[in-house]
Amino acid sequence: METSSRNSQVIHAGIYYPAGSLKAILCVEGRDRLYAFCRSHDVPHDRIGKLITASEPTELRALDAVEKTARENGVPLERLSAEQACRLEPHVRSAGGLFSPESGIVDAHALMDRLLAQALDAGAVFVPRVAVVDVERASDGYRVAVEDAAGTETIAAERVVNAAGLEADTIAALAGIDVDAAGYRLHWCKGSYFSAAPRCARLVSRLVYPIPGKDSLGVHAVVDLGGRLRFGPDVEYLPERRPDYRVDPARLAAFGAAARRILPDVRDEDLEPDISGIRPKLQSPGGPFRDFVVADESARGLPGFYDLVGIESPGLTAALAIAERIARMIRG
Repeated sequence: METSSRNSQVIHAGIYYPAGSLKAILCVEGRDRLYAFCRSHDVPHDRIGKLITASEPTELRALDAVEKTARENGVPLERLSAEQACRLEPHVRSAGGLFSPESGIVDAHALMDRLLAQALDAGAVFVPRVAVVDVERASDGYRVAVEDAAGTETIAAERVVNAAGLEADTIAALAGIDVDAAGYRLHWCKGSYFSAAPRCARLVSRLVYPIPGKDSLGVHAVVDLGGRLRFGPDVEYLPERRPDYRVDPARLAAFGAAARRILPDVRDEDLEPDISGIRPKLQSPGGPFRDFVVADESARGLPGFYDLVGIESPGLTAALAIAERIARMIRG
């Protein structure tokens, strides 16, 4: 009900992330794993492709940098002239672009349902709606205290995988890690979406992204599996770390302007507030790139404790590759 369900539901190709970073490596590996999983387990998805568009000629140089990074990551891209981009997406404003054939969309809820069913079939016990209040090192592993309205219960575990999303730094701190010294302190970053009127759905047939910004990939046009068009997400850091998922109608004018940079035919009156999500970012506002943390914490005196911190985009795409990496760590 958190970051896994409140996102663009995009399968990323691995275009944007610095070569050699975990985000780049795990996105590319995870993308291929995810497409294969969706095919073999009947999870709705579509490899519809993505157009990254330079809305102005002054942005063409930025496309060069995106293309260079993608090629370093082994991601296929096709460079498009303004005329070629117009033939691909006639309604999109473009001075030139890049086409990514490996980008797609997925039903994230169906994916989670399938993964949960597999976990349960394998003997997992699912305990939702509890708060972890303590993680204590024991001679045979860990004691994890969880709390709900009925009280507190302790779970014995040989190993602990901390994949707690927005609270991954909180769980790491409960285990005894100094999150500031480790660089694990998370910054909550809200992203809102506005949905477009049905008439706008005909304007695009694939994902359309602008030139990426410093803190995000920019407000982009997302077509879902039902044909609905949404724009988002924007960037709003939440220094108080309060989970506020309301979408402020006052953001309409900014979303209208951002949408028209991609699709000039979209009017403000075509848009209405939709969903929002909150990213668990390690990157501070305006700060430098921060990679995923996928760590075996044995060196910190916590053998059998594994941290997944800062799993924002492309975390959905990379999920199966992240899981395999943790599994390899556990196998030794």
